[in-house]
Amino acid sequence: MTGSARYARHLALPQLGAAGQARLAQARVFVIGLGGLGSVATMYLAGAGTGHLTINDFDRVDETNLPRQVLFTAADIGRFKADATAQRLAQLNPGVQVAALDERLDAEALAAQVAAADLVLDCSDNFTTRLAINAACVRARRPLVSGAAIRFEGQVAVFTAPGGPGPCYRCLYAEDDENLASCAGQGIFAPVAGTIGAVMAGEALKLLAGIGAGLRDRLWVHDGLAGANRVITIRRNPECPACAR
Repeated sequence: MTGSARYARHLALPQLGAAGQARLAQARVFVIGLGGLGSVATMYLAGAGTGHLTINDFDRVDETNLPRQVLFTAADIGRFKADATAQRLAQLNPGVQVAALDERLDAEALAAQVAAADLVLDCSDNFTTRLAINAACVRARRPLVSGAAIRFEGQVAVFTAPGGPGPCYRCLYAEDDENLASCAGQGIFAPVAGTIGAVMAGEALKLLAGIGAGLRDRLWVHDGLAGANRVITIRRNPECPACAR
């Protein structure tokens, strides 16, 4: 697949080329959350030829999801998001293996999926889940790409060595941070979710292919209303409750 016409535009990039595309084909990625961020991120990961995707979401498609969760159609309403996503990704790129998990994972199951992956995408929509994902990534020392979106705002953070020399998600946010509310009931501008999901996919693909500095251990903050962006370097917290030795 790495030499096929499908990936011709990737192969034409000197930074990526055949070697980078081959690395993508061998990669295993675990994606948690298939809403506004995950529905877009998974399409780009599959379309780009990521070899194996394990996708997890225990929620079902609702009509209110459709403006921003663009992978789904009206015909998917009531279906498990994981199942609908797996079917769509198989249509998008039959060469990608997709494993769908439509149940809520306990700590042990989450840890097993994280450890089996080369990289994790946190596209979840609540702080409790984000903390659990981060803890699993710290224990397994797996790179984590984390995204969030609400109202007109979004952000992406990349943690390349959580549990090792690099910072983790808890170094960035305290457990009682009040700025990480769920988007449920808050409102969200649909294209912002797509923007964040696409950036998450791009950061994941660069890490997997071994190209570019990207957002390694940095936070990218997007203001969709003002059309402004800023990048913040993430410092390791020596007293972090998740990763401090």
